[in-house]
Amino acid sequence: VILTDIGNYLRERQCASVADIANRFDADPEAVRDMLSILVRKQRIHRVRTLTGCGSSCRKCDSAATELYAWGRQSEEGLEQAACPDS
Repeated sequence: VILTDIGNYLRERQCASVADIANRFDADPEAVRDMLSILVRKQRIHRVRTLTGCGSSCRKCDSAATELYAWGRQSEEGLEQAACPDS
């Protein structure tokens, strides 16, 4: 997988989970995380904060499914959040 492919995928979708990206490129989620961290450092993408309860109390959520990234720099307010799909 090439960084530009992941960047283009996120630009098209605006937001995707590690699991979505790994499935799209048939890649290991850990390898995808490594590439995403490079894109975060380059400020091409940012991680979307998940609400506190997601994955911590019910333990139903897979971390790769709840770890979300979005295209572009994070806003100054940093208020962007995603909720657990089972909430």
